Amino acid sequence: MRKIDRRIVIVVSVIFILGLAWGLMRFLEAQKEAPPVRRSVEARRFVKFEAVRYTNIQSKVSESGRLASVAEVDIIAEASGSIESGKVALKKGASFSKGDVLFVVYPDEAILSLKAQKSQYQNTLATILPDMKIDFPERVDGFRDFFNSISVDKPLPPLPEITDAQLKIFLASRNVISEYYSIQRDELQLKRRTIRAPFNGTYKEVYLETGAYTNTGGRVARAIRTDEMELEVPLKRVDAAWIRIGDPVLVHSENRDLSWKGKVIRISPYVDEGTQSQEIFVQIPFDRRKPLLAGEYLKASFPLRPIVGVMEIPRNSVFNSNEVFVIKNGRLAKREIKVIKENERTLIFNGLTEGDSVVVQQLINVSEGTMVQIDSGSPGSKPQGKPGEKQPEGSDKKEAGDKRKSRS
Repeated sequence: MRKIDRRIVIVVSVIFILGLAWGLMRFLEAQKEAPPVRRSVEARRFVKFEAVRYTNIQSKVSESGRLASVAEVDIIAEASGSIESGKVALKKGASFSKGDVLFVVYPDEAILSLKAQKSQYQNTLATILPDMKIDFPERVDGFRDFFNSISVDKPLPPLPEITDAQLKIFLASRNVISEYYSIQRDELQLKRRTIRAPFNGTYKEVYLETGAYTNTGGRVARAIRTDEMELEVPLKRVDAAWIRIGDPVLVHSENRDLSWKGKVIRISPYVDEGTQSQEIFVQIPFDRRKPLLAGEYLKASFPLRPIVGVMEIPRNSVFNSNEVFVIKNGRLAKREIKVIKENERTLIFNGLTEGDSVVVQQLINVSEGTMVQIDSGSPGSKPQGKPGEKQPEGSDKKEAGDKRKSRS
């Protein structure tokens, strides 16, 4: 019995000691001062802004284009036969002047055939002159002169005028009229065997060389004009809308440091399916001191045109094609704008309320509602609110204190 009483006393003593220790610990904890609570500080982004002010802006359009000849044609043979050389070698890259003989399609056989036809025609006239002297004495002298003027080596002279119906029947029955026009047709065909240059140019491609045989209508070469060029400039649809036919254009070469004055002569009435651009054609006058070559790229600057009621900002400050950040109560807010024109590095727009503070720099990894602080390099006033709004006195000190606390 005594042994059990001793165990109870020990257990009670242990419980008492533990309770006393726990109570003393709680008492001491209550006497300790609470540590100061750190106030969370929201991070701020430094941004540049401009106050929205709409004005009239003189805007220009600049774009590179490819130079092309105003004429690029296939030269074909209008008769069959062997190709003989002309004044210019039938070789790719050979240059020629307007009117030069490019090549001749074997003419000897055609010449002899034409001479035989003229000789036969003279024989026909010689057989009808005695009859005309009897039946049409008043017209025989005219046809005799016509007969005497015919030469096998020269083109046929004009046929005497025929007004008398009986004379016309007489000549038609002797095939005088039909043979005359048959000879004229063959004379034209003989001329077509000699191919002359239609303009000052050069061969771009040569398909048949001297000595080769060609059929009627065969492609012999492809030629381009070299003394008159035009620049094909692809522009976005929105930029092409500002261009007019007849507008002066300044064209320059960045590689050769040369410039030319041209003008708009055509605007394509369609949009290219692949590039979604509209072609503008600029005529450039020929200048021997500054020769132009087809295929080279030049840059065209189109005239300035005033755009009313707009503002210009850097292109990289716009995201999602038509959204910008504005500053409202010291925080970023998204706004949509109406893009009027895109330049190489800037963008012209309207659609914001005048007086708004629009961010004019590219922001990365930010979201709407982010607290911002105006960069000291920005035009306007201190951060919060609208440009020109005065900050409360001592705000700079307060912000400095907040920064010290955040560092601690």
